[in-house]
Amino acid sequence: MEKYYKIIKKPLVTEKTFDLIENENKLVIIVSKSANKTQIKKAIEGIYNVKVIKINTLITPSGDKKAFVKLHPDNSAQSIAIDLGIF
Repeated sequence: MEKYYKIIKKPLVTEKTFDLIENENKLVIIVSKSANKTQIKKAIEGIYNVKVIKINTLITPSGDKKAFVKLHPDNSAQSIAIDLGIF
């Protein structure tokens, strides 16, 4: 479990991420630059106890790695955001 927290750094909070949470059931998270999609998926599923459908990643101009995490319809991105204190 502790290794998961080395992969997941922090959630990203912007107006666009609120729209993604509400409309597309996606979370946007800053992750370790060395983490691959499989590691990110395992970390998200392990920490938040949810089912991940898809992950897209990109490197921001500032050098951070951003992961867009699409959750299974049975899991609510809003409830996770509330637990994290985003909403």
